[in-house]
Amino acid sequence: MADEPLAPPKHDHATLTFPEGFLWGSATSGHQVEGNNQNSDWWEWEQKKPKEFQSGEACDQYNRFGEDFDLLKNLGQNAHRLGIEWARIEPEEGVFDETEIEHYKKVLQALKDRDIKVMLTLNHFTMPLWLAKKGGWENFKSPKYFERFVKKVVPEIKDLVNLWITINEPGVLVYCSYIEAKWPPQKKSNLAVLKTTRNLIRAHKKAYKIIHQIIPDAKVGIAQNVQSFTAFHKHSLREQLGVIVSDLTTNHLFYFFTKGYHDFLGINYYFHNRLQVDKGLFPSTVSVSSFNKEVSDLGWEIFPEGMFDVLTDLKDGLPIYITECGIATSNDDRRIRFVMQYLQEVYRAIQAGVKVKGFFYWSFLDNFEWADGFSPRFGLVEVDYKTQKRTPRPSAYIYKDIIEHNGIRHELMKFLGHRIHVTDVIDIPGIGVVK
Repeated sequence: MADEPLAPPKHDHATLTFPEGFLWGSATSGHQVEGNNQNSDWWEWEQKKPKEFQSGEACDQYNRFGEDFDLLKNLGQNAHRLGIEWARIEPEEGVFDETEIEHYKKVLQALKDRDIKVMLTLNHFTMPLWLAKKGGWENFKSPKYFERFVKKVVPEIKDLVNLWITINEPGVLVYCSYIEAKWPPQKKSNLAVLKTTRNLIRAHKKAYKIIHQIIPDAKVGIAQNVQSFTAFHKHSLREQLGVIVSDLTTNHLFYFFTKGYHDFLGINYYFHNRLQVDKGLFPSTVSVSSFNKEVSDLGWEIFPEGMFDVLTDLKDGLPIYITECGIATSNDDRRIRFVMQYLQEVYRAIQAGVKVKGFFYWSFLDNFEWADGFSPRFGLVEVDYKTQKRTPRPSAYIYKDIIEHNGIRHELMKFLGHRIHVTDVIDIPGIGVVK
């Protein structure tokens, strides 16, 4: 008897559904969108730069937060990550500006009124100028100064915040300021690296304790920049060891020294690195220009598989929020593909048992991208910096569809899979007209 022909494989055409209660949002930071943060270290440092590298008015969100939050709501987002500026609230050492505290209370209340959950960052790279002049995070007293700030501000806003981020990307701050030295204070120093790392660890622990003293059931964490690493030659022992060491130092070390002081893990994912032993004992990163790989406008490799890798690598029972993930591109077709590809990897990680509870795309708006100025375009919403007009991109509506279905519809994947230029399409099934 002849063998029966094999049945064609079945394909699951269901929506890639995310967990119930999943937070879908986007992120910003105060200095990058508010404008005129004049009492900060970054503001002073920018004044020596060409105009396009000065934050200036930025997106003027300090005055436009109401219309921006209306837009967030209309785009379906149920959560938002934003920051408050220490330099505004404590412009002089030990002197707190009550009008600025009231301003931030209005900002946070505006989100609550729109039923948008708040993830609040207490420190996102910038600091008051008075602290910078005392040595910034190198100063042994800096954690005490931060603790005083947290003690002052948290009681004022405690009913308006759902999730707390104490410090954004401590490793990036150390690297860019004291190793690469392209951020203020632009000081290459191994001693400064050790001092600053130690003090950021102390600062997070102090802030964590204070927030829990004020709000016993608070959810507190950090936003950590995590990177994926692979060996250039998969059979090279030295390269594999380099991957292990790089992963431990970049992705795990800060969490290790602050173990027990996290209610969740916040991860920012942008970077993939291939390590190669070329010259010398230790492997080095191979430039992505050596490969025919897709990169963002900042030259960062697009590597969605790395999202699955870092999520499964960091799995330890704690909830995880993806506190940042995005692409700098002036081509919104690429942003749409990016969102779809990276969210599919998040879904895979959830299926593998990782407790991912939310995703915050970086960024809600085009904004001031630190030392790279205004040219990188990360936003779901385009900003015309001359007029401050906000225009949602097609990617914002694709993201809205994902949010409304709490997942990625098969119909949407199929539709986008047959399109080269999404932005040329007028009517997207289930979404409607996108201009």
